[in-house]
Amino acid sequence: MKRVLIDTNVCIDYILKRMPNFVDAKIVIEEIAKGNAQGLITASMATDIFYLLQKANGKTFALRSLSDVLLIPDVLTVHRNDVYSALQSGWNDFEDALQATVAVQNGVDAIVTRNNKDYKSAQNIDIVLPKDFIQYLED
Repeated sequence: MKRVLIDTNVCIDYILKRMPNFVDAKIVIEEIAKGNAQGLITASMATDIFYLLQKANGKTFALRSLSDVLLIPDVLTVHRNDVYSALQSGWNDFEDALQATVAVQNGVDAIVTRNNKDYKSAQNIDIVLPKDFIQYLED
């Protein structure tokens, strides 16, 4: 079974039903819920997701939504060395560098994201667009 890190943007697209991206995000979440892949987020992503949900629809919505989402993925711990590696990576986006670092350190197969250009520097991990997720699972 493939282990996939679900990027923050995909989680937010799904929870907030942001069109047109909701359709593909829903497919990703449904495939994980069916057990066709193991879904993962990082601990730092959980705080980012909560912040964005609270900003969009308030604290109660954020608490409920994050609790619901956490029923599906497993949460990867972010360690000090991960933060240091991400800081030293030279990537333009620290958040993306940290996610990629944690994913690689935990043997994750792929990061599912709408922003694949942000992960051009990623090594030892596949970067998959949500629209290509089913095909990725079949390969």
